[in-house]
Amino acid sequence: MKNFSLLLIVGSILFAGFKSPASQPLSIAAASDMKFAMDSIVAVFKKSNPDVAIQVTYGSSGKFFEQISNDAPYDIYFSADIAYPQKLREKGFAITEPKIYGIGQIVIWSKKNDPNTDKMNALADISIKKIAIANPAHAPYGKRAVESMKFYKIYDQVKSKLVLGENITQTAQFVTLGAADIGIIALSLALSPPMQKEGGKYFIIPEESHQPLKQGYVILKRAKSNSTAIKFADFCESKTAKNILTHFGFS
Repeated sequence: MKNFSLLLIVGSILFAGFKSPASQPLSIAAASDMKFAMDSIVAVFKKSNPDVAIQVTYGSSGKFFEQISNDAPYDIYFSADIAYPQKLREKGFAITEPKIYGIGQIVIWSKKNDPNTDKMNALADISIKKIAIANPAHAPYGKRAVESMKFYKIYDQVKSKLVLGENITQTAQFVTLGAADIGIIALSLALSPPMQKEGGKYFIIPEESHQPLKQGYVILKRAKSNSTAIKFADFCESKTAKNILTHFGFS
């Protein structure tokens, strides 16, 4: 009987210290344009998985690529440019092939002027002193903004007015807070509740003027034994998650 009691005690200790795969925490690196869509996806996922701790860090896709290449502790990486996940896969930092979760769109957004009136030429208006875009050195949305301005042959005319945001979220903050008169931001942010409350107007820049913003994700090597990462990735392929992405302007 004593031996049986001892087994019960040992078993209880082992069980108490055991963490089921479903409760493994998840660390996600996500492009800033995913902020509102990803917050919604995580909230819905947690309704069915309330015990899962999920930490999402938002920032520049290019900077995340550099950090992950130096073994930053993330489990899943959502990039605004699928080229970054592809490179991580090639370098052995990802355990899955990159999957496209959506195509991003860029818009001209302003509280000062209605960009639908002059469209791309709204950037060249003489009343515009500062134009916010994401830093094209490491932010995909910034790269596409420059491509579009060059396509419409206004880049040289306005480049001295450019104010660079560290990422697309900071770029949006520049125009909402008045640090810039107008900006080129992600449609997903223009559709977000906070920016809609600002009362600004936006014009969707034709996709023909820039390379497509194919956005993709990968499960990283750190998550090779993390079943929560696989479960969350599967959820991102669901109709529910795709409806959320569509709602926030990802085609």
